[in-house]
Amino acid sequence: MHRFKDLTVWQKAMELVVEIYKITEKFPLKERYGLISQMNRCAISIPSTIAEGAGRNTTKDFDHFLAISLGSSFELHTQLVLSNRLGYVAFEEVEKMEIELSHIQNMVVKLKKSLNV
Repeated sequence: MHRFKDLTVWQKAMELVVEIYKITEKFPLKERYGLISQMNRCAISIPSTIAEGAGRNTTKDFDHFLAISLGSSFELHTQLVLSNRLGYVAFEEVEKMEIELSHIQNMVVKLKKSLNV
């Protein structure tokens, strides 16, 4: 088992969740059960899945959960782009989040490689 709170990638992903919540807070209420809910769930899924994987008994399980977390990050990226196209988020804000997401994605990939599965 790994201590997920000590993982920098988990810490960065938690910061991203807070930022996504702040962004979606400004969306139109008609998106409450659509894009807002989906984006918040994707954002939460990234650190949550890392934590869940860290709590598993095998390195292979941890690797699998890191892959799921990575998938959630790409899903969130797509939703950010859509939010911009719908006029809910400024391009500059999406760009900032893309940089953060890319950083987190790279960290997840490096962590996966370090597991030697």
